[in-house]
Amino acid sequence: MKKNPVKKYLVQFKPFLIFIGTFFAAYVLLTIIYKSYLNNFESDDVDGITLLVGSNVYWLMDLFNSDIFIQKSISDPWLEVWYNKDYVIRIVEGCNAVSVMILFISFVVAFSGKIKTTLFFILSGTLFIYILNVGRIALLAILLFHYPEKLHLLHGVLFPLIIYGLVFALWVLWVNKFSKYAK
Repeated sequence: MKKNPVKKYLVQFKPFLIFIGTFFAAYVLLTIIYKSYLNNFESDDVDGITLLVGSNVYWLMDLFNSDIFIQKSISDPWLEVWYNKDYVIRIVEGCNAVSVMILFISFVVAFSGKIKTTLFFILSGTLFIYILNVGRIALLAILLFHYPEKLHLLHGVLFPLIIYGLVFALWVLWVNKFSKYAK
């Protein structure tokens, strides 16, 4: 009697399939939770997480005596960032890095290790991403004030490369040092 080739492949790729299934389940669940949270706000409101990010950007730049002013747009769902009396950038919901945090958490959960270690790494990694994002927005405001023509390079290339590069480094650290697959 011949062995079922599908079963052979399912057994062979079981760790990969478990990883993919866990990753997507965590990603979908966290995305649904986040979208449910966003549904609590009117279409012209700024959500609480984005407001907190704006507040922390203000605090960081004020710490360095920057001429900074951040306000809710009168008619749109974003925060206006004024630097040296010039409107330089806006902070929209997508700027709060929650989507990056969801991606980060989903990966760590998919390669989970000991519960306490996993939770600690998720919390510290998420905090690191949040702080990095606040610094990114503050630095982006300053750089775009001086180099407005570099918007695409700074916002579309350099800063995403830095953020995703550091998240990738956190993943590598997690898999090699703390996950159940670490040697």
